[in-house]
Amino acid sequence: MLVTFENVSKKYNREIIFKNLSYVFKTGQSYAITGPNGSGKSTLLQVISGFVRQSSGDVAYELHGKPLEVEDLYKHLSIATPYLELVEEFTLMEMINFHFKFKKPALQPEEILSRAYLTDARDKQIKKFSSGMKQRLKLALTLFTDSSLILLDEPTSNLDEQGTEWYKEQISSLISDDKTIIIASNQKYEYDFCDEVIDIIKYKS
Repeated sequence: MLVTFENVSKKYNREIIFKNLSYVFKTGQSYAITGPNGSGKSTLLQVISGFVRQSSGDVAYELHGKPLEVEDLYKHLSIATPYLELVEEFTLMEMINFHFKFKKPALQPEEILSRAYLTDARDKQIKKFSSGMKQRLKLALTLFTDSSLILLDEPTSNLDEQGTEWYKEQISSLISDDKTIIIASNQKYEYDFCDEVIDIIKYKS
């Protein structure tokens, strides 16, 4: 998916999060958005996702050479962030089945369980998961969805060393000519495969 920013700014009240950002996120490329905690990385990712509207400027999406309206973006988008919650009352299988009512799976449910090392938890309620298991599930739902745009915010938060290696293995397998991957992070090991790095601090003034 091609995502084009033209002089895009975002502010809350009088606080400037970023301004005059012009950038083209190209199909088949991987990008990192970097900056200190609280610098606006997550907000920029939300604007890219269409969940939050920009204060000014234009954001345009193009899929397979055709314009894509922001209202239809969710069909082609996968996102994992700390602020998007899982349905705690669901079991793991209920969560997976619910998610894929709205998204196209890249794998069958049983393979998703196996790839995420969650097979033994299939009938366990999400609220009984550890923080690491919840993060692995968020990533599995995102990475194993058939999407053209993949957005990740601090993807290895709550993951131990083994979980981090799992993330790195899974994300490397998704790099392809038809996917655009954008990662908000200040941990280089989360994005060291990316083609380009955007320092959000440069767009503060």
